[in-house]
Order: sequence, then C-alpha cells, then structure tokens
Amino acid sequence: MTAATYQYVDLPDASVVTTRALLAARENITDTVAARAMMCIHGGAGFGKTLAVNICLRALEPGEDVRKITFRARPTARAVRYELLTALDLAGEPPRHPSEFDRLLKTALAERPRTFLVDEAQWLNGEAFEYLRYLWDEPSTRLAIIFVGGAGCHTVLRREPMLSSRIFIWQQFTRLTPDEVLEIIPLFHPVWADADPKDITFADSHAAHGNFRAWAQLTAHTRTALARTALARTALARTGRPRVDQELLRWAFSRLA
Repeated sequence: MTAATYQYVDLPDASVVTTRALLAARENITDTVAARAMMCIHGGAGFGKTLAVNICLRALEPGEDVRKITFRARPTARAVRYELLTALDLAGEPPRHPSEFDRLLKTALAERPRTFLVDEAQWLNGEAFEYLRYLWDEPSTRLAIIFVGGAGCHTVLRREPMLSSRIFIWQQFTRLTPDEVLEIIPLFHPVWADADPKDITFADSHAAHGNFRAWAQLTAHTRTALARTALARTALARTGRPRVDQELLRWAFSRLA
C-alpha cells in the first residue's frame, strides 16, 4: 500500500509496510470491534502506533462508524461530553445539565454500532476514563473503544481498575529489531531498495534506532542528499546511479539532533 504522504514528514514514494506489529494490530482491532469491546495500543513515540491503527480502521467492514477523538491536558467529564458531541456531529445546542447531556449521548450511541479511536490516551485522567467507561457500560450503547497512547499510556490506564479490568486486548508497540530493519526498510522507500544491508544497519545504529518516525526523517534527508548534493554525484560516478552509502548517510546524520 503506497502512502501519498507519510504521517510525520512529506515523503513521496513511501510505502506502508506490513510489519508484524501492524498485522497483530489488524487482528486485535478487528476482534475488538466485532466484540464491541475496548483495547489499548501503547508504546514509545515514533513506533508506528497511530499510522497502524489508522490503516487498520480503514480496513474495517464498510459502513463501520469510526470517530477519532484526541484529548489534551487532563480533560474533565464536561470537556469529554463536548468533545463527543462534536465527534458525533450532533446538531443543536449542547444540553445545559449533565444528566440531559448524558441522555443525548447515550441515545446517539444506541442508534448504531460505533467505534471511538481515542488518541494520546495518556493525557486522560481518572474523570475522563470513568466517563468513557460509563458510556461503554450502558447496555443500550454499541460502542468499541481503541485507546492509543505513548509509553505512559499503559501505566495511566492500569491506575484505573474499573476501566483496565474491562480492556479486552493490550498491545505494545516496540522498536524494530535489527533483523526487522533489514527486512522492512528496503520496502519502506526506494532510497533503501538497493542499499547495502551494512549501510542500512549503519544508519539504524547511528540514527534511527528501530524507530519508524526516525527512519522517515532520515529517509527524507537522505533523499535530499541524493537529489542535491555533491555526494550524490560522487556516488553516480562510482556506481553509475545515485545510491546510499556511509558518506552520504553521515551528511544526513548531520541534519538530525
């Protein structure tokens, strides 16, 4: 599957690679949605969680109603109500009293099956988690919830026993292993398609460290180097075509923190 643009940088010709983590996420999300359950996908920044979840949710059965919600700065139950009102595209003025607001949301969620993608879930507090659990527990609602968050998401959710005991599936995203890097990165972008495996390992150990976001950034800089720098002309004269090598990679490293 080809991505028109990558999630974090504009990277022409990048492809979505079916990693083991993405395959597991596809299976886990499909099972969670079918069960109208809740799951948590967590892991470090840049490990490909959000991209994988978006790809998997788009592959669900046609007609599945998926709404993405992102909260910031420890939202209150009131803030959650308003965010859900917006996400569900409910018309009219928001109810003034919490009980009326709750009734409106529960009525909307009972109309048909819905799936909420709650991104950056590590920002939620106990009040917000409890309100989402309250809606999910309502017998009339047909709600699946996918919590996605950074490295602290698992810890935050585990602090809420009423919610964490209801989590159907937990999935952790981790760094790509060195073997996975050699398998996946040549498929990720044409820049790496004919690169020497030793150079890919060199790039991973010095800059990317198994992090997909870091690989996207490094690829963008490497692509620029191949297109514009004298290093590319040197590589062209030596090999007959522009190709990644360690000299060019060191130039790309210089642009990264």
